[in-house]
Amino acid sequence: MNDDRNRSWPDRDPDPRRQPPPAGRQGPPPWARNQPPPGGAPRTPPPGNPAQPGQPPRAPRNRPGTPPPGFRQPPPPGARRPTPPPRREPELMTHHVHNGTADDGYDARYDSGGPLDADDVYPEEPELDKKGRPVLTAAQKKKRRWKIIRRSIYAFVGVFIVIPAIAFVITYFSVDVPSPQSVAQGQSQAVTYLYADGTPMGKDVPPGGNRQILTPDQIPDVVKHAVTATEDATFETNSGFDVTGILRAVYNQVTGGTGGGSTISQQYIKKATDNDAPTLTRKWTELAKSFKMNQTYSKQDIITAYLNIIYFGRGAYGIGAASQAFFHKDVKDLNFSEAALLAGLIQQPGRSENSQVAHDRWNTALDRMVENHYITAADRKAAQFPTPIPLAESKDDSGAPYRFISDQVKAELAAHGIPEDKYYSGGYTIQTTIDKKAQDLAEQAGADALANQSDKRLLDALVAVDPKTGGVLAYYGGPTIVDVNGQKQAARDWADTPQNPGSSMKPYDLTAFLKMGKGINSTFDGRNNREFDGRIVRNAGDSDSCSEQCTVAEAMKISANTVFYDMVLNVTKQGPVEQAAEEAGVKTKDNGGGNSQIDISNNNISLGGGDTKITPADQASAYATFAGDGQQRDRHFVLKVTNSQNEVAYEAQAQPAKSAFADGDPDLSKQIAGNVTEALKPVIGFSKLKCPTGHECAGKTGTQQHTKRAGEPASAANANAQTWMVGYTPSVSVAVWVGGDGDLDLHGKGNSPIFGSTIAGPLWQKFMTNYLAGKPAEHFSQVSLIGDAAPPSGPPSDTNIPPSDITPTDNPNDPGNGNGGNPVNPGDPNGPGGPGGNFPSFPSHTPKPPKHPPSGDPTDTGDPGDTGVPSE
Repeated sequence: MNDDRNRSWPDRDPDPRRQPPPAGRQGPPPWARNQPPPGGAPRTPPPGNPAQPGQPPRAPRNRPGTPPPGFRQPPPPGARRPTPPPRREPELMTHHVHNGTADDGYDARYDSGGPLDADDVYPEEPELDKKGRPVLTAAQKKKRRWKIIRRSIYAFVGVFIVIPAIAFVITYFSVDVPSPQSVAQGQSQAVTYLYADGTPMGKDVPPGGNRQILTPDQIPDVVKHAVTATEDATFETNSGFDVTGILRAVYNQVTGGTGGGSTISQQYIKKATDNDAPTLTRKWTELAKSFKMNQTYSKQDIITAYLNIIYFGRGAYGIGAASQAFFHKDVKDLNFSEAALLAGLIQQPGRSENSQVAHDRWNTALDRMVENHYITAADRKAAQFPTPIPLAESKDDSGAPYRFISDQVKAELAAHGIPEDKYYSGGYTIQTTIDKKAQDLAEQAGADALANQSDKRLLDALVAVDPKTGGVLAYYGGPTIVDVNGQKQAARDWADTPQNPGSSMKPYDLTAFLKMGKGINSTFDGRNNREFDGRIVRNAGDSDSCSEQCTVAEAMKISANTVFYDMVLNVTKQGPVEQAAEEAGVKTKDNGGGNSQIDISNNNISLGGGDTKITPADQASAYATFAGDGQQRDRHFVLKVTNSQNEVAYEAQAQPAKSAFADGDPDLSKQIAGNVTEALKPVIGFSKLKCPTGHECAGKTGTQQHTKRAGEPASAANANAQTWMVGYTPSVSVAVWVGGDGDLDLHGKGNSPIFGSTIAGPLWQKFMTNYLAGKPAEHFSQVSLIGDAAPPSGPPSDTNIPPSDITPTDNPNDPGNGNGGNPVNPGDPNGPGGPGGNFPSFPSHTPKPPKHPPSGDPTDTGDPGDTGVPSE
């Protein structure tokens, strides 16, 4: 190491930086450049290193006895050790001075207080902010800001433009656009119905006829303009998707607004592919297909394809069907106002019958047509709302299956993955459980039963169920179209409308009783006019009254109300009766999602009155459980469904038998059902009905009395509002209801009251006789009786073989008729024409009840609908 800092390495020139300054250039010696600023104490050059002009300073030599440079002698005792000035570490080769840069700045922190060399020049310490970061100049800040912006732009372009563009190109070439013709053909087929044996029942065609596949020149511009203005104003210029529409849809989603961003092309793709899954994958593919479609087809082809498949409401798919369904017009005849209504309904087709919605959508469509210059403001102002034709007239039912059957089939298919909005879209063929012979007989018998009646308010329904499968063999809910004040209206399905069951509720009372281990030979006081908690319960008369030791079997045959009211009130209670009915097959809203309802808040349930109401369809299904040895099977209409490619879309599986009344014990359930059947067999003959030759039958009639209102004639006090006959053989269970729309004072021939055995009973008999004609004889299973043995007088006579005269009489006091009025006297208990079965012409048949006021729930004392039903 060369200690002389002014020397150079051998064979090298001296360092020019250490040479004396050139002539004429004066300046302070090197050490003077690190002196304090003016005004400070002058700094004395260190000894041994005199400052000689023109000569570089020489390194001091170490003399004997003196410490080497850099060695500090310890301070004398007691002296304070001076604080050494900060010294700078030798520069490394990485310092910028060796990279050819220079820094003339002054840094007092590195002032050693000793001699300085010419290269001991240090940068100034940068200024720091509050967080300890260097303070940048304005130019530096601007440079750094643009650097961040540039990098952000590069990242944005890469993530949101370059990569999606590459992915979009790949998707574009990998997807196919469905042909408009093939899509329209696949969605325009009617639904074909078959009977259980495979023979045709009819075709359920969309409203207005089969969907028409129209060409672009068959759809007028006024329709196209109405649809594009309402659904996609940029249709003529966009490439299949609208970026602003997508951004608007995203904004609406974020802010909770409404409105989507789909173009007509996107909507068509969604409908054509039948894929509306809320996934990013579906949406991405939809965009690619929409773009590709616009590269493949013209705008006229796209709007035509869209109008051929879109749903408008009323079951109408396509503009051709919609034009017929709403206006009975061809598309070419639509005016701009009618076109605006149809265009507006595209967004809310399910609410097409809502007048307010229809008006709002019509106004929206017209306003957008003005904005897009398709109509003038004057046209808009003069426009009149185009009232659609009535819904009942919108569909041609010729050659179609019975509408109430197709309604039930639709509901059933919806529960098995084919909802109503896809019902017409698959070209389905539906094989039903309906027996052609049974259905024809049901419709004919139902119409004939009321044809000669003077009271035109009478309605009827009939449902037949196979106890072995649960399949519906026949279903008749009345006419599908009715005339109201000269206007045709869609009728109600009375087979699926709940009504008070009257005494046809008593088999469920007995079922709950049998489940307790008690039997049909148990006895009750069956006399008339019995008092329960201050209330008088009546039978229909002497023919429907029994002794103090009346067996349950005898009470069922004559329909003694006092026995069953007593049984439920004091023995079974109301809850078990409700359970028995539901176990048999009655579907309530809370148990099975049905329309029936059962009220256990009072004892009216025992006699089928009050708020207890059951549909004829449920009655047929529940009694089928008694016919099927206590094995319950759910009612159903569909056997199999195939699509247009003959692929099975749904097939009903054979239902496993379910022990209705004894879970896990089919023998006990069979025994209970058999005991109910044993009690119901004598009812047929007692009601002057006849079972078909060779067959055993069991069943029960029922009646609900009308509540007389002010202004009605005196005969209204004896009138009835609902009547029933529900009966079965081992192979078929049939429920028949005859009544009115609400609580009406109905009457039969000769202005006489109607009863379960006067119209409903003969209708049931006619159907059973004709349906079972030629079928093998059948008998019920034999089971042992539950509970007590028969009393000494012997079991009740089985009058299943009725007298030769089987024509029911209209005389309610005929001893063999077994019909009467309301068992619980809600009004005047002493009136000769009161609801307890007292008829003016035969006042001696019912003893005068005791005089004492009713007690208990006051709401049950004035409404026969809350206090029970007439006995039969």
